[in-house]
Order: sequence, then structure tokens, then C-alpha cells
Amino acid sequence: MTPLDAAFLELEDAEPEVSMAIASVAVFAGPPPGFDAVAEHLAGRVPLIRRYRQKVRRVPLDLGPPVWVDDPAFDLRRHLVHVALPAPGGDAELGDLVARVMATRLDRDRPLWRYWVVDGLAEERWALISQVHHCMVDGVSGTDLYGIVLDPGPDGPGPALPTPDHSPGVEPSSAALVARAARDLVAMPVGIARGVGTLLARPREGGRRVAALVRGGGALVAGLRPGGTSSLTGPRHRPRRYAVVRGRLDDVRAVRRRYGATVNDVVLSAVTAGFRALLLARGEEPAPDLVRTLVPVSVRAPGDGPDGNRVSLLLPRLPVHVADPGERLAATVAELTACKASHEAEAGAVLAEAARLEPYPLVARTVRWASRTDQRAVVTVATDVPGPRQTLYYDGRELLELLPYVPIGSTAQIGISIMTYRGALALGLTADESVDDLDVLREAIAAELPVLAGTGPVSAPRS
Repeated sequence: MTPLDAAFLELEDAEPEVSMAIASVAVFAGPPPGFDAVAEHLAGRVPLIRRYRQKVRRVPLDLGPPVWVDDPAFDLRRHLVHVALPAPGGDAELGDLVARVMATRLDRDRPLWRYWVVDGLAEERWALISQVHHCMVDGVSGTDLYGIVLDPGPDGPGPALPTPDHSPGVEPSSAALVARAARDLVAMPVGIARGVGTLLARPREGGRRVAALVRGGGALVAGLRPGGTSSLTGPRHRPRRYAVVRGRLDDVRAVRRRYGATVNDVVLSAVTAGFRALLLARGEEPAPDLVRTLVPVSVRAPGDGPDGNRVSLLLPRLPVHVADPGERLAATVAELTACKASHEAEAGAVLAEAARLEPYPLVARTVRWASRTDQRAVVTVATDVPGPRQTLYYDGRELLELLPYVPIGSTAQIGISIMTYRGALALGLTADESVDDLDVLREAIAAELPVLAGTGPVSAPRS
């Protein structure tokens, strides 16, 4: 396991009220399949996803990062749960279920995933909640798994899916794990020397990386300085709240063309409007340095497998102090442009690579220390994941929409996940149970996109 993957386990261990699983809700048309039918369907797909049949083993004394081992007692049905929503089976009932599901930690003695088959949705629909620990996948690779679990057409997967032969490997003993970690620690100077040799052999690339690390690292450190104080950060409790905002990708594209922005710029500007509305509703003055957000950036290269995390980050400040929607979008674009120009994402990627060459006991202790620190610099997370562009199916049933979920940790009480699917846009809002005004955020975000596109009234809250 890479240090970045392991960090999500360390964060969870350090914060008892946090579950570091990510999720998405796939909503389908048609009658729901029975539990046995779902189990039979997945029995032909799960063998294609290696991590779904592996569990985590920690190395004694944290001498090395956790390792993946085959689960000799793997039982697919122990990873499936069949539930039914209470009437009327709308967004409120589905949101309550997602919040309860995602507040529950996955069992570390089993592979770290679970699927929830949900009956009882209104309008003859059903849903599949995919709950996967963040140490296994990031948002992009997690979404890519739908290409394995679902079908590209209503008639099935086309050619028969290959099912690899699988015999669980022998689970290593604690002594074997310690011995392997000790060997890796002894060999670590050799790995460092090789890395340095590679950089010296490619001076231009080495110089670029060092420059990015120096400049971007400084920007990241500056971004972690606490800003103003607000009600948006504080202690969390295990229960969660979850709500959804839906939009049209055509509206976002219209705004992009109108203002010369990117899709991500436009959506983050709408999120900014939501946090501005929330602060005003709470009687607080939106200030320029009040809402710094962590924006994950995918560094996954073509050909990278579906396992693990390949992400870096940006730390922009959302311009919640700007009242006019158009000016707020321009300020959002300028802030994100500045973050990119400072090489924050490149520095984060270099630091993640460098962590592979550091003794894991040091890495683990650093992550735990950071997670226990009263960190109020990052107020929220806003992650944007492009979903499938083409329609997918489960046993002939059309996938209607994908709704994302992101976990929250540290002192952040709200997280935003953004996902697109065949022309639709969905934002999943995760919040601590103390955020009883989440609808204020949801309604303001929903109102902002039509305003920016010029198809709705200017109703954004103003000071």
C-alpha cells in the first residue's frame, strides 16, 4: 500500500467519529432485482476487481505500510445488504439512508467495500449504493469500476466477461510481515540513491520537480495557515446529513463559454454562492479568507490501473465576500488560476512520491499528528469527478443518474462532491449532524447555475 493510500486508514484510526469511505448512488429505472439476482450478477464481476477480494493487514509496530492480502474467507454475500426506503421513497428518504450508511465504518477484518441494494424509490426506481474505503480507490478509479460492474448496453456486456481463475494466497504471518518490512527499511537507502540517480540522469526533469516542490510547497504551507473563524468548522459527530443538488451540464457549458471559464470554475463558483448564503443566514459576514477549500486534483496517468489513489490538491479560497454572481465567478477563476500557477498540485504529487522513500513509522506518526491537530485552515473539500458519458445498464435496467458522496474529517463540517453523467450534473453535500441548515446551502447552489447561465433570476443573497 502506498503512503497516500495508507493515510486514509491513519486518518480514520485517529478520529473515531470519521469513516473514510467514499460512495456513489446509482439510481436505475425498472423493477428492482432480488437479492439473489444481484449476488449472481456480481459473482461474475467481482473476480475482475482484485481489491474486492483482499483485506488489509497492518504491520506490527508500523514498521511498514499496511499490506493487501487475499481474504481466505471471502464471501460475496457478506458484502451485500438489501434495504427498502420508507414511503414516499424520495430524495429525503434516500438522503437519510445514505447518511446512515456512510456514517458506519467498514469492517477491517474483511475487504473494505459494501454494496447496498435499495428498493422502494418513487417512480418505479431502485438504487445501488457503492461504499468503498478511500484507501482502495480515489474518485476517478472508483467511478471507473462501474465499467466493470455495469453493462454498456441493455443486452448485457456483449462478449462474455473473462473470469480469472483465483485461489486465495496464503495469508502471511505477523512475523513474515515484520521481516518483509525490516528488509524494506534496510533497502531504503538504495531506493533513495536510485531516485537521486534518476534525477541526476535527467537534469531538466529533476530541476522542474525541485522548482515545483519549492514554489508549490511554499504555497501549500501558506494555504494551511488558519484564516478567519466561522461556524463552518468545529467538532463532528458520527451521524451525517446528506443532500443532493442537480443541474444540467449544458447550463455549465453555457456559462463556461460566456465567461471563458472551465466547468470546474463554474461549479466551484456556485458552491461559493452556497457558502455565502449559509454564512449570511447564520448572521456572519462573508470574508475573503474565510472559506478555504481542498480541491483534489487527479494525477492518474493513462494506463494506470484502478487500484489506489493518484491525487494531489489545490487549496483555493472561495470568494464568498463577492455579492454579484458574475464578479464572483471571475474571482473564482482568478483564485484557481493563481493556485495552478503556484504549482500546488505538482508539489503535492512530488511530496506523495517522496513519501514512498521515507520510513513508514515516520509517515504514520506525521499523519496521525496532523489529523489530531486543531486544523481550521481547510473549511471544506470540493471534489469533482467526471462520470461515464455513455448510458450504462444493470441487467437491462437503465442507469438514470449517479449521486456522489465524499467523507469529511478534521474540523470540516461540510464536504461537496461533484459528478457528471451523460449530460447531467449532481452535487452531493455531506454534513455533520449539527448542520441543521444544510438546505440553505443546497438551495443557494441550485439557484446559482441558472443565474450564471442567464436563464434564471438573480436571487443570490446579497449583503
